[in-house]
Amino acid sequence: MQRFKTRPLIRFLRAALISSAGTRSSAARSQRSAILPLSASALLLGATVCSAQTLDLGTATITAASIASETQLASVTGATATPVPAFSAYATGLPAATDGAAPKTATAPASVSAPTTTPAIAASANKAAVTSAGTTTTASPPTEALASAGAARKDSPLLGVVAEIPQELPPTDLWDRIRAGYGMPELDDPLVAKWEKFYSERPEYMARIVDRSSKYLFYIVTELERRGMPLEIALLPMIESAFNPVAYSSAKAAGIWQFIPSTGVNYGMKQDWWADSRRDIVTATNGALDYLGKLHGMFGDWQLALASYNWGEGSVARAVTKSKTRGKDGSYLALDMPAETRNYLPKLQAVKNIIRNPAAYGLTIAGVPNEPYFKTITLAHPIDLKRAAQLADMNESEFVALNPAHNRPVIGGRNEYQVLLPADRADTFLARLEVNDTPRVSWMAYRTRVGDRIETLAQRFGTTAGALKSVNGIRAVAPTLPAGYNLLVPSDGPSDEALGSIQNAVFTKFPEYVAPRSHKVRRGDTFAGIAKRYGVAPATLASWNRMSKHTVRAGQVLYVSGPAPTRQSVRKGGRVVQVKQGGRAGVRATPVKGKRVAATSGKRVNKRRR
Repeated sequence: MQRFKTRPLIRFLRAALISSAGTRSSAARSQRSAILPLSASALLLGATVCSAQTLDLGTATITAASIASETQLASVTGATATPVPAFSAYATGLPAATDGAAPKTATAPASVSAPTTTPAIAASANKAAVTSAGTTTTASPPTEALASAGAARKDSPLLGVVAEIPQELPPTDLWDRIRAGYGMPELDDPLVAKWEKFYSERPEYMARIVDRSSKYLFYIVTELERRGMPLEIALLPMIESAFNPVAYSSAKAAGIWQFIPSTGVNYGMKQDWWADSRRDIVTATNGALDYLGKLHGMFGDWQLALASYNWGEGSVARAVTKSKTRGKDGSYLALDMPAETRNYLPKLQAVKNIIRNPAAYGLTIAGVPNEPYFKTITLAHPIDLKRAAQLADMNESEFVALNPAHNRPVIGGRNEYQVLLPADRADTFLARLEVNDTPRVSWMAYRTRVGDRIETLAQRFGTTAGALKSVNGIRAVAPTLPAGYNLLVPSDGPSDEALGSIQNAVFTKFPEYVAPRSHKVRRGDTFAGIAKRYGVAPATLASWNRMSKHTVRAGQVLYVSGPAPTRQSVRKGGRVVQVKQGGRAGVRATPVKGKRVAATSGKRVNKRRR
């Protein structure tokens, strides 16, 4: 029988045990407890081959047979009798020896978290130790070092034993995850009850909000957890925009997080002719959480941070200072705020309470799966928005709900293009996109020329004037379009020429037409006063009205919103009334049959008798 060379190992273990016996510090005891399982494992490796060999460490005599019988492991898979390998084989990953005694079997309870008995190496002197298999072995009297090592070993797991620690499964409903992550202090304010009543009396409105939010909440909650922020912030878009991705306020705030243009630019949201990233779900969410994190860092208080998100950090900082100078604590409820900010946090607290316990308010909140709703796909070339929706088996409204940032029917204007698709349709989209190598753009660029009219262009490209204005973001246009601007117009079909025209064109906001406004000069009016009244520089006002001097007279008509129309004329009998410099009306006589009429220069004509 082959024997292992155990003498070098014995010398090492003897030195370790003796040095441990002379040390009483907790660090040494913990170190010693970590060495003992390795020692036993190494010895048992030899014991499985040399079952009758006795190893003398100088401090205790351990028989391989006794150790093998002491170290049976209980099965954690059920109550059936399962063969358990010797500790040496289990710990080292080597197969158990088949020569010698057959491995013992143990019957374990249905759930076993840790062995309930102490190995024989830790048994008290001259006493029997009972293993988990129920067998009894006797150990030689150990020294003080081994006794203390056994005591330290009781609470530590066996080396190499992989135990399944039961873990709590994540919630299947995202609302449960949000409720568990509430971290802001409760707001005690009478206005909370007012808004609880408001939302609870509008179940259809709440149902629409929840339905919209289901597409975005998982991403928002995940980002909040990653940043260590309270999860009720995920409910903030309910207050800001009702989770409407194309919401646009009178203050020009856009998207579910309602960023105004300047703040959006500060947080990386590009806004141009092609797209407005304030409406982009991922970009706007990241920007909003970055902004809120900055505000919390400024004030150290989430309520003040949220008030700043609504009112502005400068306004809140001044209100806090003013509150403290009056002897108050400068908290949210102690501030003098505008009505909108005063109701901002009570609204959020009301929604938070309703989500916590909808039944208490007579509402039923639809569940939201606790799993990603969308995936992000990066495209290398422009594509029709409608075509992208078709490739993903989506209608246009569903596609826009996930990709609301695009202003045009073509996803373009960038070096690369990111679209969000439902997680279960992303693979289908990519597969179809790969096999579809035809051009994916059915729009082209057209540069306006002198004399172009919107109705004429619409007829030329087979569309309507309303559709052409909508596609290009034009609200009002002059009878004739200004020359040199690019318009997006339909092409005959998807083609490389159409794609090339779009990629090579520079699209800018089309100038809006404003009908000229006029002002009739009254007694006491001055030229400078009129210019100031309409917010126009005097030089500009003079240029619009083609005036060389800044003087006016009562009854004179000035154009105050743009250049005066060019020589609009009305024929009345034999006279033509024209707009002259300074808005003065002149009369030019036209030939009348049988009479000679002298031309006038805009001054009153004095008839002379001949």
